[in-house]
Amino acid sequence: MPEISVHELTQTFGTTRVLDQVDFTVPDGKFVTLLGPSGCGKTTTLMSIAGFHTPDAGTIAHGERVLFDAAEHHNIPAEQRELGVVFQSYALWPHLTVAQNVAFPLKIRRTDRAKVKQRVGEVLDLVELGHRADGHPHQLSGGQQQRVALARALAHSPSALLLDEPFSNLDAKLRDRAREWLGDLQRDLGITTVFVTHDQTEALSMSDEILVMNHGRIVRAGTPEDVYHRPGSRFAAEFLGRCNFITGDARSTGTGTWLLDALGLTGGIPFRTDTRPAPGPVTVAIRPEALTVTETPTTGWQAEVTHTTFLGDHYLHTLRVGPHVLTALTTRPLHTATVRVALTSGAASLVTEDDIPQRSEQSTPVLHSV
Repeated sequence: MPEISVHELTQTFGTTRVLDQVDFTVPDGKFVTLLGPSGCGKTTTLMSIAGFHTPDAGTIAHGERVLFDAAEHHNIPAEQRELGVVFQSYALWPHLTVAQNVAFPLKIRRTDRAKVKQRVGEVLDLVELGHRADGHPHQLSGGQQQRVALARALAHSPSALLLDEPFSNLDAKLRDRAREWLGDLQRDLGITTVFVTHDQTEALSMSDEILVMNHGRIVRAGTPEDVYHRPGSRFAAEFLGRCNFITGDARSTGTGTWLLDALGLTGGIPFRTDTRPAPGPVTVAIRPEALTVTETPTTGWQAEVTHTTFLGDHYLHTLRVGPHVLTALTTRPLHTATVRVALTSGAASLVTEDDIPQRSEQSTPVLHSV
């Protein structure tokens, strides 16, 4: 399966720049997720790849085949791009049976009737719905409808798969099962996949690479582990889950490492950074699970427990450490109001106070490449 390359993709609606020189590559056979809030440009990017949106500038290629080139006025129609697309609403025809829905992309390609029947049977077995071929969409559960939409996208053997929040209509338990099932299927098929979601759990659990988007730009890219533990910006850190932020003064230890000196946190906080911190106050991000909380005298900072929330398999605690309010996780309840808090080695990461302002049509775009 060939890679997908998006280069300097730009699109403006009115005075709002929805895509601001978006630039990335989806490697052959990999699962890449566009993650971000509503309005960040992730669906517009996906629909541009699919051919349902026409950007103002940039190029889109699938392997050696150029799908879109604004400068050359080259734009292959969606139906000729040979991509499989699953929409958020599934877009199933209610008057057609499951088999007829799946067969539709084959029929518009004038595929031989015998081959259509064979292929429909193959993909329905692939999504474990061969026994529902004669049913109608209204007779299926949400999860089954989602699998029918996926089967239809796979029916014509696409060279890549584009998924626009396909689990958003499923309940939480079914969504968990669907994530695991789709991830296994994608790996088995080895199909290049672009997945759009605003759900950080989906992005972290399924992706080979995550592209965090904000205001039409990619603000962070990397593996799930890298993006989660080294978000690089406050926006990415907050969007990928709970996070503590502490601001203070950075000082070098003289050994290539840095410490953050913050009021009330004796000893400083060692933090990671690939570049020298900027002059003045800086901020580090610390995930709640990186804080160790104990009720017995030990090393670390003294803290007061101000609130506790039970979340099933763990407890979320709000702690006051000097002037700072932190959140931390434990697997067992705390029985005292005063505790000690220690930081796991290497858990603090430098972040920028970043949020990118929305740009107007007249603004000068800045390229964020991956």
